[in-house]
Amino acid sequence: MPQEFVKPTEEQLKARRSRSIAMGLALAAFVIIVYIGSLAKIGPAILDRAM
Repeated sequence: MPQEFVKPTEEQLKARRSRSIAMGLALAAFVIIVYIGSLAKIGPAILDRAM
């Protein structure tokens, strides 16, 4: 039995792309916020530790 797939319209593809970009930007913003928050919590002394 052959499978039938629904081909998305141009409008649906554009909406999907917009959602993907929005999710990517939201994820990047979250990563930056967590990085800045952890850097603020640990403080600048993290750069002065012995290696």
